[in-house]
Amino acid sequence: MHIKSLLVAGTAAVLTLTACTPVDEYSSNPNQRTKEGALTGAAIGAGLGILTGDGGKDKLDRAVVGAAIGGLAGGVIGHNLDRQAAELQAEINDSRIRIINEGNQLRVVMPEGLLFAVDSAAVMPSIQNDLYAVADNLNRYPNSRVEIIGHTDNTGSAAYNQDLSQRRAMAVSAVLRNAGVSGGRLVAYGRGEDVPVASNLTPEGRAQNRRVEILIIPTG
Repeated sequence: MHIKSLLVAGTAAVLTLTACTPVDEYSSNPNQRTKEGALTGAAIGAGLGILTGDGGKDKLDRAVVGAAIGGLAGGVIGHNLDRQAAELQAEINDSRIRIINEGNQLRVVMPEGLLFAVDSAAVMPSIQNDLYAVADNLNRYPNSRVEIIGHTDNTGSAAYNQDLSQRRAMAVSAVLRNAGVSGGRLVAYGRGEDVPVASNLTPEGRAQNRRVEILIIPTG
């Protein structure tokens, strides 16, 4: 029981440290998420090995094997995310589009002003090439599912904002699908004004809240 308690605590600590790593545009350390993925995978793998072992040496053997397998799997996912984020950053022309590597997924944040005119859900032609770049990247990395999420500020009614965010997410999804991304990988939905990332009390904050986010979530 003591070993199990220490293991659970240690694994939780690793996950906490990983989660606390600053999340920013892909620029500072291109191998950071690879290292974090390997560390987390090794901790979890070792934990499962100990918890499933029969006792004594068997637990130790399983811990070693579990750590190796978990570290390899976590490192592979982290490495792929590092590489995919770097390629996507290089391929997108507009520097206002943010690519954030969160360790277990990539988050592409596209401000509303780049994508749509005011109160419109028609994707502007000027952003099409960058959306095509996202589609090309997704097609090179097929082992992921993709969530396209629309967000608004709190100006106007909540019902209108929900509908607008939904239509905008669907419009971005349609561009990706038309560019060759399998529709089976894509899920589009709106969150309206429910998930602000800044204060709606200032014009600058409201501008940040009006956005579409593309989540790229590895599946294997």
